[in-house]
Amino acid sequence: MKLVFATNNTHKLSEVRQILGDNFEVVSLEDIGCNTDIPETSSTLEGNALQKARYVKEHFGLDCFADDTGLEVAILDGAPGVFTARYAETEGWGREHDSAANVDCLLHKMENKSDRRARFRTVIALIYNGKEHLFEGIVEGLITTNRQGTDGFGYDPIFQPEGCEGTFAEMGPEAKNAVSHRGRAIRRLAQFLKDKS
Repeated sequence: MKLVFATNNTHKLSEVRQILGDNFEVVSLEDIGCNTDIPETSSTLEGNALQKARYVKEHFGLDCFADDTGLEVAILDGAPGVFTARYAETEGWGREHDSAANVDCLLHKMENKSDRRARFRTVIALIYNGKEHLFEGIVEGLITTNRQGTDGFGYDPIFQPEGCEGTFAEMGPEAKNAVSHRGRAIRRLAQFLKDKS
């Protein structure tokens, strides 16, 4: 089955391809000739994911799925949330999509905080045979006090999932995908598609 994943993020793309395996051919926005930076203007993860999937369906006529992911920190009232990818920019710390600045900004906000509970939440919006579907994956964990590990991307060096010894960045891709928010959401998507096919 061929599916468009509404992203040009190579990290996300390889994660999703690895999780879905050989049953699905996952192509990116670039693969279908979409070079637009699709706006994400919703106040919710669900809204942003739907916005991207609807854009592809509307402009290219293809069934597709899109995701939005937020890191929600308890003591920061759920921030950065929908601003996860551009947290540093919204807080005056750096450019949009600057992962290092995002991590620096969050570590600064968490200085001297004893409550370090956080969760990663991924929402996937799928448009399939003219209908819209949503799938969610959540992983609970903690924000570490400093960077640990070199694998992964984004906030992976400072997020330690519940029940794990190290951060996402200290795990290999397989171990991370087994417990990650995106992995959980993608497996729900895959099960739905298998049931339909």
